[in-house]
Amino acid sequence: MMWRAVGALLAGLMLSGCMSETIAPAPSTAMTAKDKQLLANKPYPNVQPSGQYARHVVEYPTSKKAGTIVVDTPNKFLYYVEGNGKAIRYGVTVGEESLAFRGQAKVGRKTEWPSWTPTAEIHQRIAGLPSYVAPGPHNPMGARALYLYQGSTDTLFRIHGTNQPEYIGQAISSGCIRMLNEDVIDLYSRVPVGSEVVVL
Repeated sequence: MMWRAVGALLAGLMLSGCMSETIAPAPSTAMTAKDKQLLANKPYPNVQPSGQYARHVVEYPTSKKAGTIVVDTPNKFLYYVEGNGKAIRYGVTVGEESLAFRGQAKVGRKTEWPSWTPTAEIHQRIAGLPSYVAPGPHNPMGARALYLYQGSTDTLFRIHGTNQPEYIGQAISSGCIRMLNEDVIDLYSRVPVGSEVVVL
């Protein structure tokens, strides 16, 4: 009888754990008319992350204050801490092991529809890149960019959108953290300059 009670308790806990994650697609309220126009004509497949890499509202007990971004590099998640034990969890693409950023930073600046100027190091790694890519949905930086700084120094690492949504949940980037464009627009609307970023 006691084992049945313990079993029922464990089953209840497992079910409650399952119910603590809710799929919650990014609301369109943060999108501008320009965003809607550009994303309606995006020149890449309309691949949406599914399963665990779709945007969720989750239980996330942490000592970090509300508004902190935590990037779980091994599991390819980015958490936006809401407080009260909750967070928004986004699936992300992270850097290859030798290129990934780890540590603490702050959002030093933010840009909508950024341009992209590949660094000399990226040119050495990837042949045939242009020297400059204008803003737009064809740009690898996507719809938004959050620039990570340590003190007054630009780390050269970014949290940004992507024109390769099929790679969400993988480790293939040159070190930056890529998000679905709809997700990075949502995150950008929530995060002011100066926000804390922790990359695990």
